Amino acid sequence: MTLAPEKPAPALEAGRFGDLTIHPKVMKAIDDLGFMAPTPVQAKTIPLMLEGRDVLAQAQTGTGKTAAFAIPILQLIEPTLRRPQALIVVPTRELCVQVTREFGALGKYMHSSEVAIYGGVSYVPQERALKRGATIVVGTPGRLLDHIERGTLDLSGLRVVILDEADRLLDMGFAPEVKRLLSKCPTNRQTALFSATLQGEVQDLARRFTRSAAQIAIEPEHQNLEAIEQIYIEVLDEDKVKALEELLKKYDIDQVLLFRHTKRGVDKLVESLKRRGHKVEALHGDLSQRERERTLDAFRDGSLPMLVATNVAARGLHIEDISHVVNYDLPEDPDTFTHRVGRTGRVGKPGVAVTFVGPWDVDEFEVLKKKAKVSFRREVLDLYGT
Repeated sequence: MTLAPEKPAPALEAGRFGDLTIHPKVMKAIDDLGFMAPTPVQAKTIPLMLEGRDVLAQAQTGTGKTAAFAIPILQLIEPTLRRPQALIVVPTRELCVQVTREFGALGKYMHSSEVAIYGGVSYVPQERALKRGATIVVGTPGRLLDHIERGTLDLSGLRVVILDEADRLLDMGFAPEVKRLLSKCPTNRQTALFSATLQGEVQDLARRFTRSAAQIAIEPEHQNLEAIEQIYIEVLDEDKVKALEELLKKYDIDQVLLFRHTKRGVDKLVESLKRRGHKVEALHGDLSQRERERTLDAFRDGSLPMLVATNVAARGLHIEDISHVVNYDLPEDPDTFTHRVGRTGRVGKPGVAVTFVGPWDVDEFEVLKKKAKVSFRREVLDLYGT
């Protein structure tokens, strides 16, 4: 059974977001954010959720999926009831912080209160926020269960539960925790699941924990990649830093996100680039949560033009103005390639993705090209002549 939503009673006339009727206070926030029209996942999801339907949506980051569930949630909850009414379960701390921020931006005129619940930091601020009466809780599975066991998180008043990046939750081994969490939620709730794929374990999870869910398929991978210019450059490993310097001079690059396989590789490249006078920082799992958030904030506001990351940044990194992505190390597989290069060319903006191909990468790159199903343009560096 899904929960029939209470109709909002706005004091002003409802606003319009494309063909969608939106609460005026949410519409004001949408206008502030400069959203021109709903993305396909928003246009399909928002009406279904406002009707109280369960939803299974095939959608990735870069498609506007956070707003797709945040906009209806802000209209379905009652902000004066100072208790958790919406729970959003996410796989990573970075995504947790970003989703919480988006709720804050969209809900600023609705007087909703949101809290990010994730591990690696003190319990105390989170407990205080929950005690004050957060209405929207965004969290990673382990820390959410910790708060339930400590008696600081009460799920009895939940109206809506979202599983964001459900495939990633399962890939990271969170299936037992997610099932425990869902079993502790009220049965009379609305549930929506967002995932890059709706097959296998994700489908099993959906069958078990949703009721008569409407299914949406956006096929975002190709939509995102079609807007991105794909370039590949054959380069010797020892020449990659020089090749990168040439690219930076050749292209008008506002912000560039570079990917490496390992944390050690990230640190080594950052050190090399800093010696050459570049303003650059690292993003990987060995950094403290505070360091990661500080780095992301600087990259997000444009004060940091260059970021070198492991694949931890390939998912859930919502920064709309990244002009270039560089696969400094060849992506391990097509899925990793998609998530890496999908950090540019977002929300209809142009983007460029450059992939370095070393002598030992040629066969692997040929396989990647076929599976990724995008067109690559070969570029020859001045470094090697014409």
